This record gives sequence, C-alpha cells and structure tokens, in this order.
Amino acid sequence: MAIMFRRGTASEARAAADLWLRARTAALGVIPEPVHSDDDVRVWFASHVVCDTELWVAEDRTGTLVGILVLDGPWLDQLYVEPTKTGGGIGASLVKLAKRERPEGLRLWTFASNAGAQRFYERHGFVATRRTDGRDNEEGAPDILYVWGGQSSAP
Repeated sequence: MAIMFRRGTASEARAAADLWLRARTAALGVIPEPVHSDDDVRVWFASHVVCDTELWVAEDRTGTLVGILVLDGPWLDQLYVEPTKTGGGIGASLVKLAKRERPEGLRLWTFASNAGAQRFYERHGFVATRRTDGRDNEEGAPDILYVWGGQSSAP
C-alpha cells in the first residue's frame, strides 16, 4: 500500500479529528476515555491543531487519511493511525518524519496503561524520563514522559 506523508491542511481538520476519535475509541480499555465530546475534539482540531501546531497526515492512494502526527515545538503531541491500518509501518514512518522535522529532539507523553505505545516508542529510541500520577493531565491518569535526544544521542 503506497502511503504519502505531507502537511495537513485546514480543510482536513475534520477528517483528522475523526481519525483521532476512531483511534481513541479503538484503544478504550488501554487508555482513558476522552474527556471532551466528539464535537469539542473537532473544534479543537479546526481552531487549534491546524492553526497553531504542525499537522502532518498520512494518506493512502485514494486520498483517505490513515494516520496523523501533530508536532508542537519539541513535542510529539499526537500520533494516531487508523485502527484498521495499525501494524503496517505507518506509525513508524510518522515517527521517522517527526525525527526528521525535529532533529534536535522530541518529547511526548503516553499513558502508563498503554504498554503497546511504550514498546513502540522505546523501539524508536525514546527513553522514559518521568512518571506521574496523572494529576497534571485532563484524564487524571498516570502517564510517562518520553524523550528522544536527537542526532546527538544516535549510536
């Protein structure tokens, strides 16, 4: 399957939000339920994500979004793959893109309950540097700060 990676556009805010919602729904039981309504998520993508951060999209040959990456300064803020497309390398390609865009380093949070995400990020060179009890995130769920140190930390 040929996948193209490019910057997302304002006109894709809804499609990106809907992919985010599908991926979060598919992960329920592993990660906490979203604390915002579907409509609030769509407004957040349209008013913040596409305006104030870097939205990157992965699309298949039909033009359907199959993955999203949101970079906010040094933060890998969001990375989600269409639930029916996981395991095919889309997420790995999005991490590679993030590292290319932020060669000086990246930081991200993942829920402590999401062992699959922890393994994924560790395979891609991220190191857990801090664990919290969740009091500082909206979901109130324990989380882990991961850091990738950039080219200077490459072997």
